[in-house]
Amino acid sequence: MSGLELRELHGVAEFGSASLLYADIWGTGPAGAPVSAEVMRALAHAGNYVAGAYEDGRLVGASVAFFGTPTGTTLHSHITGAAMGRGIGLALKLHQRQWALARGLKRITWTYDPLIRRNAYFNLVKLGARPEEYLRSFYGAMDDAINGGDESDRVLTAWDLTASAPGSGTPDSDVPAAAAHGVRDRGGHPELGHTDEEFILIDLPDDIEALRRRDAGAARAWRLAVRHTLGGLLSEGARVVGFHDRRSYVVHRTTPSVTHAAERTRSHP
Repeated sequence: MSGLELRELHGVAEFGSASLLYADIWGTGPAGAPVSAEVMRALAHAGNYVAGAYEDGRLVGASVAFFGTPTGTTLHSHITGAAMGRGIGLALKLHQRQWALARGLKRITWTYDPLIRRNAYFNLVKLGARPEEYLRSFYGAMDDAINGGDESDRVLTAWDLTASAPGSGTPDSDVPAAAAHGVRDRGGHPELGHTDEEFILIDLPDDIEALRRRDAGAARAWRLAVRHTLGGLLSEGARVVGFHDRRSYVVHRTTPSVTHAAERTRSHP
């Protein structure tokens, strides 16, 4: 972005500003900020990644990451928050990528709520990262403005820095005709389908954050449906290969289920 300055943070005042920015984004108040200034100072001093994005001298985004496993190859991005709609989040991720590559790292991992469509699109399409593991209620219940008391299911996502060109991801518009709908949006509510085909689509709600405020029961239904379907498929070794039409995960099974294979054998001797 023109006019955007991206740099590592080092001073106590800078860490304090980043913590206040997080508190504002997550709606927690300063005392409940997702990451404190003291923790950021300790992480930065130990050689980890703590960076900010400045626009006209004002902090508009920040990111915190630390070295993960496998040791020597991975950076785990714990939190990134930025003003929406101006490409600041993308700029921070690209800055983080260059920081990791300069230190010989090969991948960056992070977690995100699999129900938030814009995050899924950003991670899978704009960055080319891929979910690897479904983590049920990873942080417990979180009562901030974004999570709204919902259970904090997350997917662990990996960005292969040796293979993914930044911004090269494209929407998966050509989904196989035989793809099954594991979860379908029916008038704002999730409808479970079967997951026996080689490719499975998993729809997401239009705006889960607004839905949590408007209809907690419907939001809970979406959480359970995606947990059951996406979580179950990932645990069986299936892979998320794309994000279709800004709405649906595209999941690929290596082989169809045993039950479905048997049914097809009986139907087609």
